Amino acid sequence: MSVQTKSVTSPPKFFIGKNFLGQLGTYVSDLGSHAYVICDPFILERALCEAAPSFEGKGQAIFERFNLECTQQEIDRHCGLVTAAAANVIVGIGGGKTLDTAKAVAYERNLPVVIFPTIASTDAPCTALAVLYTPTGEFDRYLFLPRNPDLVLADSRILAEAPLRLFLAGIGDALATYFEARACYRANGENLTRLKMKPSRTGLGLSRLCLDILLENAVSACVAVREKRVTPAVEHTIESTIYLSGVGVEGAGIAAAHAIHNGMTQVPSLHGAQHGEKVTFGVIAQLVLENAPQAELNLVLDFIKAVGLPLTLEDLGLDQFVESQWRQVAELACSEQDSMGNMPFTVTPGDVYDAIVTANALAHAHKALAQVRSVFDPSLIA
Repeated sequence: MSVQTKSVTSPPKFFIGKNFLGQLGTYVSDLGSHAYVICDPFILERALCEAAPSFEGKGQAIFERFNLECTQQEIDRHCGLVTAAAANVIVGIGGGKTLDTAKAVAYERNLPVVIFPTIASTDAPCTALAVLYTPTGEFDRYLFLPRNPDLVLADSRILAEAPLRLFLAGIGDALATYFEARACYRANGENLTRLKMKPSRTGLGLSRLCLDILLENAVSACVAVREKRVTPAVEHTIESTIYLSGVGVEGAGIAAAHAIHNGMTQVPSLHGAQHGEKVTFGVIAQLVLENAPQAELNLVLDFIKAVGLPLTLEDLGLDQFVESQWRQVAELACSEQDSMGNMPFTVTPGDVYDAIVTANALAHAHKALAQVRSVFDPSLIA
């Protein structure tokens, strides 16, 4: 295979609509007759009430509680239960870590997988990737999968009923998509696929569409979600945060923002911050590394502030800035196993540390501004 091979990958089916939970058995029956359902604890009772009856006459389903962290140990536990149950299709219902676990289990047992996100906090539902953590919550490794989920059901009613903070986190994660794709494309780096192919123009274009939809819809969508309502802006934003962000990063790659996020998982006081919240700060730091035009940087800062995402490290929960700790963050972000190498220039740990400190200072200065522009002009982004 040529090292210049480019790729575009995607789930075969991605549906956005309402009331999917009560129809789950109908959708799953196209893929298997004996479902093993890994379910977040907070929605387990509702799933048993609404989803379990939908399997009657179409097969059977076993519902198992997810134990909160996507670790190798948790994956192994579910693999054992799947084998014991003789299940022939995996279903994941919950947040990103639940869904990553379902994808990993399906991979280990070579079974199809249906993904049902209950929060729009990451693009995990659509990717052929699982992010594994240690039992104490630190980043462990990426598990690249041979295929994307077979079906993704994005129930806009359930996603709009989730806490606004989680919806915002998905916007933060998706915000990084184009900026990282652009960097990776310029570097002719590696996209986010198992075979580490080259970034495609399609992946870059989908990443740009992801950003444009966010700029057009996210502020209005956040207002609606605050009221637990579904509007066209909410569904457009879900399409951006769950689908376009996922297929964008797989087609065009990630770069500094996610590498910095992964380094930040080593900071104990940030363990309460959402993935997308930390990635948002990573975007600011990446733009500093790139010496992005001031108009572009201002637009991004304005957008972050307007939707209500955390701007500063202190907003993320940092209790004290310890230089040695953040030097270590910078070292980890530059690991050869991470995505910093997809930047179109050489980046050292010292560069990353300086960018983090500068990004936080810029974020504090911007946070103090009284006005935020309500119109985000996409032409300001290269």
